[in-house]
Amino acid sequence: MPKTPRSRKPAKPRPNAGTRRPRHHDHSYKQLFSHPEMVRDLLTGFVHERWVASVDLGSLEAVKASFITDDFREREDDVIWRVRWADGWLYVYILIEFQSRVDAFMGVRIANYVSLLYQDLLARQALTDDDLLPPVLPIVLYNGESRWSAPTDLHTLIEAVPGGLEAYRPHWAYLLLDEGAIIGNADYPLEVRNLAVALFQLEKARDEPTWLAVYARLVEVLDSQALDSLKRAFGRWIYKSFIRRKRPGIRLPDIDDFHEVHVMLQQRVEQWNAEIREQGRLEGRLEGRTEGRQENQRSTALAMLQRTALDEATIAELTGLSVEEVRALRNGPSHH
Repeated sequence: MPKTPRSRKPAKPRPNAGTRRPRHHDHSYKQLFSHPEMVRDLLTGFVHERWVASVDLGSLEAVKASFITDDFREREDDVIWRVRWADGWLYVYILIEFQSRVDAFMGVRIANYVSLLYQDLLARQALTDDDLLPPVLPIVLYNGESRWSAPTDLHTLIEAVPGGLEAYRPHWAYLLLDEGAIIGNADYPLEVRNLAVALFQLEKARDEPTWLAVYARLVEVLDSQALDSLKRAFGRWIYKSFIRRKRPGIRLPDIDDFHEVHVMLQQRVEQWNAEIREQGRLEGRLEGRTEGRQENQRSTALAMLQRTALDEATIAELTGLSVEEVRALRNGPSHH
């Protein structure tokens, strides 16, 4: 019998996609988004949709949902917020998922999380005035080095079958915020005054002077807004996680005050820069010694070429030069 024609296969998942659980941001990073100011700036700076202008950002309220999943320990500190429409009490739930690695099947996970949130809302009878479920905005915040390559809609991950069955593939999308793609993109704000921007710029800074300058500006913004709790959260994340990723193996004293962290970082960066300069001097001396030794080898080989009948291979063996280097000396102008 002839084989039944097969439809086009979906793209195979990238490595790590379904073989092992993706690595998430650390707990202190998530804690930054337990502050309404961070969620407010995330929405106003990076969600370019008209509905954002219709919500009362002053009503942002953290939601503690009770999820029971296979990875319960990772779900118990979910970042979920609700915000009120400016003209009514219809809540928009905002579910933020943190990723450090591309997950090809993130669409499946997001669909699962949102379904669990809806189940929790049903159990608590937290419905709209029309006895409907409220809308949910799922956000995936990604800070990996490579650009995000996974589909952002669940239906893309499901085999397309002809004959009408494809109509039942669920369309469940999430909003992707890829920090690496955002930095330098003119479509997004660049000012550190947006707290989410400051966080992304810190994450993607390539050298100490750059992130220290961003951090100093962030201190000014937080001071001007008297955000003491968020200041402590930033200080805790920078001190206990960020610095240790930038400088693996570093030993730091126990402090938790935001301003002390800033002063300590200034001192540390000056120390690190001095170490880099000293390392450069040491490497320069080593390079100088190497160049001097190579010049002596060339001088010795040149003298042998001028004063002896030794062949190139023998001179190379005696001096440590390659046969090609000896031949180049023989053919050079200084030999004639």
